[in-house]
Amino acid sequence: MTATGLDDAVPRPPVDERRLHPVTPFRRAWAPVTVLAGWAVHDPNGAQEQAQRLTSTMLLTGLAVLVPAAGLYGFLSWWFTHYAVTDSELRIRTGLLFRRTAHIRLERIQAVDVTRPLLARVAGVAKLRIDVVGADKKDELAFLGEREARELRAELLARAAGFAPEAAREVGEAPACELLRVPPRGLALSLLLTGATWGSLTAALVVPPLLWLATHSLWTVLAVALPLLGAAGARSAGRFVAEYDWTVAESPDGLRIDHGLLDRAHETVPPGRVQTVRIVEPLLWRRLGWVRVELDVAGSDNSVLVPVAPRAVAESVIAHVLPGVTVPAAPSRPPRRAGRCAPVRWRGYGLAVTESVFAARHGLLRRHLALVPHAKVQSVRLTQGPWKRLWQLADVHVDTGAGKTVTARLRAAEDAARLLSEQAERSRTGRRDARPDRWMA
Repeated sequence: MTATGLDDAVPRPPVDERRLHPVTPFRRAWAPVTVLAGWAVHDPNGAQEQAQRLTSTMLLTGLAVLVPAAGLYGFLSWWFTHYAVTDSELRIRTGLLFRRTAHIRLERIQAVDVTRPLLARVAGVAKLRIDVVGADKKDELAFLGEREARELRAELLARAAGFAPEAAREVGEAPACELLRVPPRGLALSLLLTGATWGSLTAALVVPPLLWLATHSLWTVLAVALPLLGAAGARSAGRFVAEYDWTVAESPDGLRIDHGLLDRAHETVPPGRVQTVRIVEPLLWRRLGWVRVELDVAGSDNSVLVPVAPRAVAESVIAHVLPGVTVPAAPSRPPRRAGRCAPVRWRGYGLAVTESVFAARHGLLRRHLALVPHAKVQSVRLTQGPWKRLWQLADVHVDTGAGKTVTARLRAAEDAARLLSEQAERSRTGRRDARPDRWMA
């Protein structure tokens, strides 16, 4: 008998498949209604004509058919959805008419996020989103009980770290040490000091009077003023609600971020997957010494690390994301002849290269300082147009694994050529000496 025959003769342990929370059918029952709404938006004229033809009897009959059909669809879609954790993968089977089975290798899992929308919090359920290396879209399990979601998240992270199945269930959720908590008052003040908020408010106050002088039409003024005022408040209010009670904590499985006033989110910044860290410094924040920290994470939607914090505190958090990295104090400006290519903006450009990062700055009113670890650089490019060639200037572009580019602009051509070759060597050395990206190291 061949080795394959022996393997087939060994009985495999049964896979324990589980269903989602019983509240899930109510969520999925909206799918038929969503299809009708999508058709109405796509063809509003046809939808209006059909609505005018409806009588009360036809409407009641339609509701009597649609509601049970939607409920049946929600129940069947929930009934045919299963998930299971095996020795090597997470399996998700779903689909009523078209079956889909996702096999997620445990060692490929980078992050497991838990989100709790407002209605889900009321029902005591949560959504689990799994971030996998190389996948553009996250797989999700919606919904699970809050306790079940936390336990499954802890098990998946432990299994991704290499723990045995029995040990992974005993390990539980790794402990976390809080690094930062943004107070609501500071967050609200930072939003009031944001240029976009004042720009929207200024437009809402200036444009309507000008329209009144031009048209003398009250309806025209109201039609323009109300959306402008709504946009001015909605943008700031939306960020306040989303970034409320922002907490950053360090754990063996990465940095954990909790935030949200209505919809609570529990996200994880995967260790070793951060490609770029950007320090944003709006004009009105400088006197208070505040900054915002944003991220580019390969294969993840995580983009904000710190919504607002004093610079020293923000840099201490960055040190946990990029171990051994020190934020450069004063990037060097381009030569004065760069003013020929960018008469005003050239003063906002800067460059600093340390043993660990490539740091490029741009912006005068709203400063951005991008930090790219040498080990995360995928390619380096030099570009030089005719006008820049005339003034012996060039741009150096650094491409990262997150599909983003950081550019050192208007450098002296000789320095740019030297920077190109040196950065290529630093990147090769950085990748060779970089620590492996492992969970719970």
